[in-house]
Amino acid sequence: MHPDAWLVVIDPQRIFADPASPWGSAMFPDIVEPVRRLAAAAGERTVVTRWVPARDPQGSWRAYLDAWPFADVPDDDPLLDLVPEAHGLSDVVVSLPTFGKWGPELAAVTGPVPHLVLTGVSTDCCVVSTALAAADAGATVTVVTDGCAGSSADNQRAALQVMDLYPPQITLATTDEVLGS
Repeated sequence: MHPDAWLVVIDPQRIFADPASPWGSAMFPDIVEPVRRLAAAAGERTVVTRWVPARDPQGSWRAYLDAWPFADVPDDDPLLDLVPEAHGLSDVVVSLPTFGKWGPELAAVTGPVPHLVLTGVSTDCCVVSTALAAADAGATVTVVTDGCAGSSADNQRAALQVMDLYPPQITLATTDEVLGS
């Protein structure tokens, strides 16, 4: 892993990992080992994010939470907890009420134009939203294909295909490629 890169583990939460959750990804168990390997290499340059619903949702977020009432819970609800597999990956956790995690809060940790190595869930929502916004802001983004879990295999492929349209700002790589092994 490039020594200046920041590993961002997007939303490794029960709401996205639990198969019983309407938003659970069946692909989540497959990304645990790649994410752990990357976090071991990144060390203190690892950041974990969490999605939390806005306390006073505005605009389309109100309609979104009305459509998914199970997810409109307080920030400390167990549904929004990090999965046990994410514990110890980082002391830095950025919680935001947005799909995309790129913004002032994450930039305050990584710097304004970092090299981000993105992993997490779901590829077709929070990962792609983060990747596009970060690249648009000038970040160099590597999306780890085997370190991301989509809402379905088809949606995973579609999101990776979209992000693959943005080289050299966004590149796709496997865990082994990122780690240089």
